[in-house]
Amino acid sequence: MDLLEVQALSFAVGDRKILERLDLALAEGEIHALLGANGTGKTTLACLVMGCAGYVPDAGEIRFRGRRLNDLPLHERARLGITLAWQEPARIEGLSVRGYLSLGSARTDPAACLARVGLEPGAYLERTVDKTLSGGQRKRVELASILALKPALAILDEPAAGIDMLSIGEIAEVIHGFTRDGTTLLLITHQQEIARVADRASYLCGGRIVMTGSPQAVAQRYQTRRCRVCDGQVCRDGTTG
Repeated sequence: MDLLEVQALSFAVGDRKILERLDLALAEGEIHALLGANGTGKTTLACLVMGCAGYVPDAGEIRFRGRRLNDLPLHERARLGITLAWQEPARIEGLSVRGYLSLGSARTDPAACLARVGLEPGAYLERTVDKTLSGGQRKRVELASILALKPALAILDEPAAGIDMLSIGEIAEVIHGFTRDGTTLLLITHQQEIARVADRASYLCGGRIVMTGSPQAVAQRYQTRRCRVCDGQVCRDGTTG
């Protein structure tokens, strides 16, 4: 049984169809990249899996370890072990980095988690998770917080966005660090270089998956797409994008 199963999922806002009969499956322990241009519905899919407010499927099912999630609120999905890292990481006035990384468990070693994302613990543990940290620094702290949680499934929406001074190899090392802790990853990205660090990849275009396979093959298909921003129109080869 797959850890996450998305079957014939559809979602629209008004008359605009964002996802249409989308199918996706993640095996336990894998890193799966979801590659697509802007406007394809990548972040919408993440919000539907997480159960964010206002995101209820119009049709289809989302199953986690065989359990139907469609009607579960966000906090119940979090208890099952699902977490989402946003493109824009949170700013929390008055909360230290140490406190933020300890929210999930008192047994967490905040210093070790910071070191794994390339931040010097002594320079960051007592700083506040607010505007005094750059976007890249907050992104790394957010990734450290997910390492501390050790969720069953982590959805990373544009995991490299805003992270300065990290090479693709260093980002790949952070990403693979999650699976060493037993976490399955869904990497949502428009960057081929990030997709290539995954075990498998899927290409999302026009609200549906048009290809699943090796990251190299999917990245090549994505590279030769005709569009840069998805308008959901059908291409000559019968797919979208």
